[in-house]
Amino acid sequence: MPGRGVEMTRVGGRWRVTRPWPAHLRPFVHSYAGYWEAAVSPYRVRLVPTGRAVVVISLREPFAQVRRLGDTSLVSQVTGSLIAGLEDGPRVCHHAGGQEAIRLELTPLGGFRLFAVPMSELTNSVVELCDVLGPGAGFLVEQLAATSDWGARFDLLDIALSARFERGPRPAPEVSHAWRLLSRAGGAMPVGRIAAEVGWSQGYLIRRFTEQIGLTPKSSARVLRFHRAVRLLTREGANLSDVTAACGFYDQAHLNREFRALAGTTPGQMAAARVTEGALAL
Repeated sequence: MPGRGVEMTRVGGRWRVTRPWPAHLRPFVHSYAGYWEAAVSPYRVRLVPTGRAVVVISLREPFAQVRRLGDTSLVSQVTGSLIAGLEDGPRVCHHAGGQEAIRLELTPLGGFRLFAVPMSELTNSVVELCDVLGPGAGFLVEQLAATSDWGARFDLLDIALSARFERGPRPAPEVSHAWRLLSRAGGAMPVGRIAAEVGWSQGYLIRRFTEQIGLTPKSSARVLRFHRAVRLLTREGANLSDVTAACGFYDQAHLNREFRALAGTTPGQMAAARVTEGALAL
């Protein structure tokens, strides 16, 4: 059921459910949406770095596997409701079909406040939701799954998020400012200049930034530059040379190397694919 103020759109074989989230959550939440499949169908996607933390609340069938691209270990994988920290490489998700879930994208400092752990502990990791947020998160998932009304689901989620953000740790103002400077520049700002802007030594900035953001300033800049290049490449009439220059890559060879390292693909393949919320269909 749609619920109050809820919009539904068809995206391929799934329905996407959205509603504007409260203004007081906007500094922390980049996006949230519900999904459910119009028809049960297995799928596999590659997730590429976006500079955001992700929460997936599974309401029906969970992921069959979530792993780093190229990881062949047989260690059991997190497959239920999960948290993913910031990434500096691609991750592959397999789902057997029948998904119904809520997916949140958080700013890194929103993740720091919500999770109440150093973001560096979650870098390049996927962990069970309750392992970070405690048993109360499991109760919330049960409540969300027990109602079919998406408006009521989002009400429950907004209340839970508001309470958690309110009591979460406050990031250092200098780290918040450093992240704003770097993200507004699309990653094209030297670490030394950022340190000078916030009034810290470069070494101290790197330590505090990495703790609260999850990636070093240099790695964050790399991810932000890549993410900006992806956005530009997916626009109609995009030109590789223009994107290379606009995003501060040395040349197209540099652009190609970064796409291989961060996404396991080429700029051309990325531009031709349909990328939705950091997910590249496979």
